[in-house]
Amino acid sequence: MRALLLATAISFIAATGAAAQDGPTRVFTARDLFGLQQAADPQIRPDGAQVAYVRASNDLMTDRTRRTIWLVDAKTGAQSPLVADEGSSFSPRWSPDGKRLAYVAVVGGAPQLFVRWMADGRAAKVATLEQAPSDITWSPDGKTLAFTMLVPAPGASLAAPIAKPEGAQWAEPLRVEDRVNWRADGEGELKPGYSQVFTVSADGGAPRQRTFGKFDAQGPLAFAKDGQGLIFASNRAANWERDAGESELFRVSLTDGGLTQLTKRVGPDYAPAVSPDGKLIAYVGYDDARHRGYENQRLYVMNADGSNPRALTAGLDRSVGDPQWSGDGKAIYVDYADLGQTKVARVTLDGKMTTVAEGLTGGGLDRPYAGGAFSVARDGTIAFTKGDALNPADLAVTKGGAARTLTALNADLFAGKTLGKVEALPVKSSFDGKSIGAWIVTPPGFDPAKKYPLILEIHGGPFSAYGPSFSTDNQLYAAAGYVVVYSNPRGSTSYGEAFANEIDRNYPSHDYDDLMSVVDAAVAKGFVDDKRLYVTGGSGGGALTAWIVGKTGRFAAAATQKPVINWTSQVLTVDGYTGMARDWFGQMPWEDPMAYWKRSPLSLVGNVTTPTLVVVGDKDLRTPPSEAEQYYQALQLRGVPTALVKVPGASHGGIAARPSQAAGKAAAILAWFERYKGK
Repeated sequence: MRALLLATAISFIAATGAAAQDGPTRVFTARDLFGLQQAADPQIRPDGAQVAYVRASNDLMTDRTRRTIWLVDAKTGAQSPLVADEGSSFSPRWSPDGKRLAYVAVVGGAPQLFVRWMADGRAAKVATLEQAPSDITWSPDGKTLAFTMLVPAPGASLAAPIAKPEGAQWAEPLRVEDRVNWRADGEGELKPGYSQVFTVSADGGAPRQRTFGKFDAQGPLAFAKDGQGLIFASNRAANWERDAGESELFRVSLTDGGLTQLTKRVGPDYAPAVSPDGKLIAYVGYDDARHRGYENQRLYVMNADGSNPRALTAGLDRSVGDPQWSGDGKAIYVDYADLGQTKVARVTLDGKMTTVAEGLTGGGLDRPYAGGAFSVARDGTIAFTKGDALNPADLAVTKGGAARTLTALNADLFAGKTLGKVEALPVKSSFDGKSIGAWIVTPPGFDPAKKYPLILEIHGGPFSAYGPSFSTDNQLYAAAGYVVVYSNPRGSTSYGEAFANEIDRNYPSHDYDDLMSVVDAAVAKGFVDDKRLYVTGGSGGGALTAWIVGKTGRFAAAATQKPVINWTSQVLTVDGYTGMARDWFGQMPWEDPMAYWKRSPLSLVGNVTTPTLVVVGDKDLRTPPSEAEQYYQALQLRGVPTALVKVPGASHGGIAARPSQAAGKAAAILAWFERYKGK
């Protein structure tokens, strides 16, 4: 069955490619994934005249995303490649005077730190680094660069290995592990060591390590006004490895190495930003004494010595991030997600908040998550990534008026194509009448007098949000003739703390009712064939897909992607296991096993009759393949039609990172649904 399914998927991709060769293709196809581009990490020059940004594009020959740095004139929109050599370049950061640009480029397979002198276009590697640098930050005088970097440490060992005779071919030696956090999705087994803060002359030189000890230093970093100190986040408590959600702000002196703790409370504090006059530090965080599933992240300011901390967004029932000071020091810019859409707000020191930019998008292209990035010049000009349901992120600027989009990265690709139309879908939950944010995608050439099959697509997280953003999955489904609905059921972010925490210690639960109400609202439109309903979703959406087919038989087929199936095995095999049991359950699996079981989709597998495809990346450490395999084998034991698709080399976050695999995954799901065309 699996071989037949994959053969069908391959035929689907081949057919779309053949159509492209025979003549112009009017709909979005699998091959178009290779042509997509999007803007990321916009960095506006301090005077607001130019913007450096990262352009992400897909390489047809390597099947990977390539990142280059481009420069755009903020007034005219004229742009040119700045760092577009072979390999990838990213993390552009302007010097305070705007005359130089620091960035990271992959040279010989290793990321290295460079500085470009903009007047003559010359660039130099400022140091040869053994590990990849992150969190690049300029000193106020432009003479020094700070960054974080892993400092390797010896791995664990137990006893000395016996001596191997010269020329003997023995097995690899034993590997011993004793770290609490020893692996991470997308990275695999972590290199032994600790992330530390370094500085290096912006003209080049030997990097100097500034923090020490068996603790991680976390960015973003911020220099003190006098350039003699660096502020960073860290958890330096004795039990820090078992409390991944905790961090405080510290200041390390660059003159004597002294360390000063600036914040102290239960909960994370991070992302410091020093005011232009050096008297205040803005940062974000939240009180975590209750250990709930979700807390709004708030904006705070404190004096430079850590005294008088106060929340500026305590009255805002939304989470904020990425604080950046205005040039005059009278306000702080932050981003926040509201009803599935990311915006930028200006917050004055008395807490008054004004939204100054909307329509931010960015991140992965496969599904329509809320996201985006921005930066602010001294004159208040904001550069940001702007998109919508029909366009991946482009570069835009605004200054007290309507935004101007400076790029049109996908204009040629989309020319002559008709994409699936995306509209808001009003929904009230059948459980309690709450409004549920939802969107409906109709196929190209849509005729409301016809009947169409429908796909319910569910987001992961579960504490995250969809929005009116571009999605390759949804466009491929629509191009294949399906109506698609997606939504933000209870538990989703951007609707307030109370709405998100309706699933605290209670997930899955009435989010199921919300999702069924979304399907009902779509069916009520009159153009959906209620005999051809399908459901899919990834991560938390995969868990909900498996939960749904255990609760109802209304769907003709399902595809659960990278799911959680058994919460006991999940919390004991996930990479972030230290926080999941505490924050999502409040007890360990052995303390209340029934609480874990009753929320596990595996507990409902005896009810399942829906043909269900199971999809997972074989390097997934967030919802490990063992979760998907449990479900696949349980369905096989019951005789329910199923197939297991593993995406080779793919992590949880990277299951759609390579265009061919993103196309193949969508094609496999469509092939599965086409096999079950109704009851």
